[in-house]
Amino acid sequence: MSAESPSLLRRLDQNLEKPLLVAGMLLMIFIISYQTIYRYSITSFISALENPGIFMSLLGQLTDLSFLREHASSLVGGAVWTEESARYIFIWISYLAIPLAIRQRTNIRVDILYDRVGERLQAASWIVVDLCLLLFSLFMLREGASYVQMQIQMPQMTAALRIPYFIPYLILPVGFGLMALRCCQNLAAQVRQCGPRDSLCAAALTVVLFLPPLFMEDGNAIALLFGYFIILLAIGVPIAFSLGLAGLMTVVGADTLPADYLASVAFTSIDSFPIMAIPFFIAAGIFMGAGGLSQRLLRLADALVGGLPGGMALAAIATCMFFAAISGSGPATVAAVGTLTIPAMVERGYDRLFAAAVVAAAGAIGVMIPPSNPFVVYGIAGQASVGKLFLAGIIPGLLTGLALMLTTYLIARRHGWRGERRERWLNGVILAAWQAKWALLVPVIVLGGIYGGIMTPTEAAAIAALYGLLVGIFVYRELNFTSICSCCREAASTSAVIIMLMAMASIFGNVMTLESIPERIATAIMAFTQSKLTILLLVNILLLWVGTFMEALAAIVILTPILLPLALKVGVDPIHFGVIMVVNLAIGFVTPPVGVNLFVACGITGEKISLVSRAAVPFLVAMLLVLLAVTYIPQISLCLL
Repeated sequence: MSAESPSLLRRLDQNLEKPLLVAGMLLMIFIISYQTIYRYSITSFISALENPGIFMSLLGQLTDLSFLREHASSLVGGAVWTEESARYIFIWISYLAIPLAIRQRTNIRVDILYDRVGERLQAASWIVVDLCLLLFSLFMLREGASYVQMQIQMPQMTAALRIPYFIPYLILPVGFGLMALRCCQNLAAQVRQCGPRDSLCAAALTVVLFLPPLFMEDGNAIALLFGYFIILLAIGVPIAFSLGLAGLMTVVGADTLPADYLASVAFTSIDSFPIMAIPFFIAAGIFMGAGGLSQRLLRLADALVGGLPGGMALAAIATCMFFAAISGSGPATVAAVGTLTIPAMVERGYDRLFAAAVVAAAGAIGVMIPPSNPFVVYGIAGQASVGKLFLAGIIPGLLTGLALMLTTYLIARRHGWRGERRERWLNGVILAAWQAKWALLVPVIVLGGIYGGIMTPTEAAAIAALYGLLVGIFVYRELNFTSICSCCREAASTSAVIIMLMAMASIFGNVMTLESIPERIATAIMAFTQSKLTILLLVNILLLWVGTFMEALAAIVILTPILLPLALKVGVDPIHFGVIMVVNLAIGFVTPPVGVNLFVACGITGEKISLVSRAAVPFLVAMLLVLLAVTYIPQISLCLL
């Protein structure tokens, strides 16, 4: 028994959050899908009662239609509990997934300096990072517990569920408490690896880093905010925690906001129905990738363009375009399509580096063609219509795909790489399309539901996730209990990193707003030049540079409040500006050192990122040409609106 106890505790420790993430993700999907179906059914039923047709006439012979009309409106509120319960589950699983990300070190961070130092400094730097995370987690644990205590002392009830508010807010002490626990576990392991001397030096450096604000009475808020943010990014602190800590140090040193306000913002900033579209779209892409839909899409693409020079590479790009209409994520598109197409290209004689570069570049289309997580994040950050952003991204995404196809065709023709030589008939295309019909229906459901006024983007995302789950289980039968749990954990963990980033960016953004930083930057640039063309060129250069070292969603969250006011001052449509930002940062998926698509493609091929980056240069040139066209010809983005 004594031998089994440590093993049981170890398993519990390793899997503490995982069952909750799986259950929470599935509950969210089912609750919002139920809400959507219920509301649509009731609305259609009431409309039919008001405009009776043949069916209602027959029903009227069996029952009293006037009685149904009187009581039908009362059914509308039957699902009022769904949105609120799903929002609270979403907040809980978001903060429960972060401790897992801390333990596995999967939070988004900037590794430029880290990659340039020796192993000893790298190991010591993790102690500094873990101490920074521990400091912030303990602060939020204390403030979160204080906030919950206040809610208990002055009880209030939630609007729909009628439960005490302290219950949903309990996630603050629970979630940040688990983060602190995971930080301590990482610290213990890292101290054992580094030894006492390096560990003490790292701890002393951390103390020195955070001492100055404690002795300030009225520090410069702008210097503290951006100074700490840049320093923390440079030493490798995850971007979300860098934002939160920079805000905290500014609050301490400049007394910009009450410290307990940070805990409230950590909850209220993500208590938003539109933000829930992010985990749903991520889950939809993961379910469909694991459920076999990407294989059917590849067969269709091969049937369409596989016979041309570079046929398999062209099919890979076309498949990425199809999958982009499902996943909303660049790396997910590369992973789902690349694992199938890169080995197939190498087997047929294509250069391995070329194969990796093609798929890495084409994966960037995953964030342009709707649904797109970056468009959702920009829509929330810039208070723009997500539906209009989705429409605006279609043509730029298609143009990027065509530009990559043309580049691929020219390169393949020069090297003599041809598609598979076999008879290709229209019947083959029709058969491949029929086999891929379940995958091809996804964009129809999502976009048709949104623009048909049936669903909001969040509801469409939930329906897409449920659809992918059901198709994978009952149609293609490639999803089982184990794979479903794995998919749910991956979706929850991936989305939680983004959600945490958005929550901490709200703290950072509130401090910026109080100090009027966006307005100051816009005024300074306008004093330098008022030319719309020049300002857009400068914005493009900035975004391309930022995209080389920062993940796209993080860049959108941080830069939208700064750059959007400037764009509006020179007369740029906010929807058009959103497309400019997303296309710019999509190129960042293929530019080192933080080109995530490159990392995924390199993981599949086993090649060095420097070699794949070199092979991707022609595709980057093609994407830059599309970017210039999108930037200076607004009609490309706005013509479908």
